[in-house]
Amino acid sequence: MHLKRWITGIVAVPLVYFLVAAGGTVFLLLIAAVAVLTLWEYHQAVFKTLDPGLASAIPGLGICLAPLIILVAARWGMAYVPLVLAVDLVVVAGLTLPLFKTDSQAPFLVAKQVLGLVYIPVSLAFLMLLREDTAGARWIFLLLVTVAAGDTGAFYTGTYLGRNKLCPWVSPKKTIEGSLGGLTANIGVALVFKWFFLPALAILPTVLFALVIGIAGQVGDLFASEFKRWAGIKDSGRLLPGHGGFLDRLDALLFATPLAYLLKISIF
Repeated sequence: MHLKRWITGIVAVPLVYFLVAAGGTVFLLLIAAVAVLTLWEYHQAVFKTLDPGLASAIPGLGICLAPLIILVAARWGMAYVPLVLAVDLVVVAGLTLPLFKTDSQAPFLVAKQVLGLVYIPVSLAFLMLLREDTAGARWIFLLLVTVAAGDTGAFYTGTYLGRNKLCPWVSPKKTIEGSLGGLTANIGVALVFKWFFLPALAILPTVLFALVIGIAGQVGDLFASEFKRWAGIKDSGRLLPGHGGFLDRLDALLFATPLAYLLKISIF
């Protein structure tokens, strides 16, 4: 597991670096593709059994709208994204009306589908906003290395020093020691990155940034675990050896990205 985890990281990091640094259409296509794959994994977990026909069209519509949300955010900003969600809500709600005749749980299909769009493509769309200025690539990398450091720090601290359970009813292996180790890694790596690549940033706001990103990431990790436990699965997929699926790898980033953008425009 550890070897596969590191090999996947070694292969993925240069590719991600190139695509983020390139920006523009290349970066947009990357985020759109990741949004589709991650949303598909989410659908596999929450729409465990669907009858063919109208019911199966509900997650299908979500998959079609995921890249559109990324495109709208990139071209016209987040102000227009709620319009996409509003149209989706009307269409999906309409699809459930004939389904309710034989399935009283039909309204919950709407909740699951709309939540998926907000949870995944809308969250990822904030990466487009982070990337848009001249220092955008460095902000993306600051976010990515801070999240990755917290995940790695929590994993190894919890593995070797973990004693007290953090949230055992959701994720039995996560510990308070691992959580604190992750937050320490968040702060340390963010400060090192700031020192070399964003020296104009002040130290205290950077520490605050790292703490907020770290806490949001851990909540995002546990939130994804809720879905997986409910669905009775260990990993969301198998596309990333040693990491599971895209949702397994991005669960922390999904919660951290909107807050990273908020902090960027409010405290820096």
